[in-house]
Amino acid sequence: MKLKKTLSLDTVWIDLKADTKQGIIAEMIDRLVAVGKIKDRDAALQAALEREEKMSTGMQNGVAIPHGKTDSVKSLVSAVGLNKAGVDFDSMDGEPATIFIMTISPLKHRGPHMQFLAEVSRLLSQSSEREKLLACQTHNEMHELLTGK
Repeated sequence: MKLKKTLSLDTVWIDLKADTKQGIIAEMIDRLVAVGKIKDRDAALQAALEREEKMSTGMQNGVAIPHGKTDSVKSLVSAVGLNKAGVDFDSMDGEPATIFIMTISPLKHRGPHMQFLAEVSRLLSQSSEREKLLACQTHNEMHELLTGK
């Protein structure tokens, strides 16, 4: 799976405003609803928040990967957002998260979800790539960086 298949210009954002974990998740869900990627906001939000309650999706190096599974979507929905000020996400390294990768996928579809997470993880494991992402000044610039378009 290539990122360009799952990310579009309207699902990458350099300007997330929320300053809490729950706020970031809700803002990303709301933006996905606004562009027609998610129809049932409440089901998607509940799925992501319930997953977060089980274990934080705050990784390390400023990256968080909030996600959830619900049959209110027919296929994988994904988004990437930045909050350059940083948000406490109960990350593994105790540092605030600045890069947020969200996926919402159907309950029974494992493959695309795992492929997307693997590709994003591979990309963001490199500090130079994280720095390039955080240096983006426009949504278009970030989309091009992530998708190679």
